[in-house]
Amino acid sequence: MTEFLLSPFTDFAFMRRALAGCLALALGATPVGVFLLLRRMSLMGDAMSHAILPGAALGYLAFGLSLGAMTIGGIVAGIVVVLAAGLVTRASVLKEDASLAAFYLLSLAAGVMIVSLRGRNLDLLHVLFGSVLALDDGSLLLIASIASVTLFCLAILFRPLVMECFDPAFLRGISRWSPVAHYGFLMLVVLNLVSGFHALGTLMAVGIMILPAAAARLWARGLPALLLLAVLFAFGSGVAGLLLSFHADVPAGPAIVLVCGLVYFVSLLAAPGGLLAGRLPVRRHLES
Repeated sequence: MTEFLLSPFTDFAFMRRALAGCLALALGATPVGVFLLLRRMSLMGDAMSHAILPGAALGYLAFGLSLGAMTIGGIVAGIVVVLAAGLVTRASVLKEDASLAAFYLLSLAAGVMIVSLRGRNLDLLHVLFGSVLALDDGSLLLIASIASVTLFCLAILFRPLVMECFDPAFLRGISRWSPVAHYGFLMLVVLNLVSGFHALGTLMAVGIMILPAAAARLWARGLPALLLLAVLFAFGSGVAGLLLSFHADVPAGPAIVLVCGLVYFVSLLAAPGGLLAGRLPVRRHLES
């Protein structure tokens, strides 16, 4: 059993890099996913994950599979979509979710079209689904740097973010930090989606954000416990997914997200806030 669990990481450098990438994503992207969940913006994270595709595709079209070009293109595209959706929301009768859905669909179609102009099916699969087992030192350094920046920014914006999760109108009424917290948080979402894009692809990057956060929400009641449990779920799912990929010879990115989904469904059934909690018999306490 020890050899089954440890030998892939001790014998192969690419597995160690993939493990380090999963740890960085768990520390950076998953806490962002917790706040997306608390702000009822989980599907917005999925829409924004596709919004980075045209920028990454343009970087790929111009420079090939270049880490810097695809990263900068993804960040610029994500920020443009966020700002454009906010402008449409304020200048029209459409709500933010509707405007984001429109831009997300256009971005996904444009990104796939751009990649297809030059690439092959293999290149398109790499962009859409990532390749966590092919992380090089540059990609790993980028993911770790974004995770560090994310933790630093979350520490600074923690109080206004918590207040905005539970009562955004109150925060807008008492503090000027409301727009800083809102748009700063959206920038962190874009950064972490770009980070996850290099490991898991645009279609899978949001999985390691939302699924561990949703599973942890079923177990934890306080925010510190929720953040810690979500990170542990994400990293544990990353380790299990890498082992499944190595021993069963299946793609690593989908394996990691499927393990995250398994953790979510087990939590949905067994957790105190899950489906079976209300059906279990409750022991009565004697009262005097």
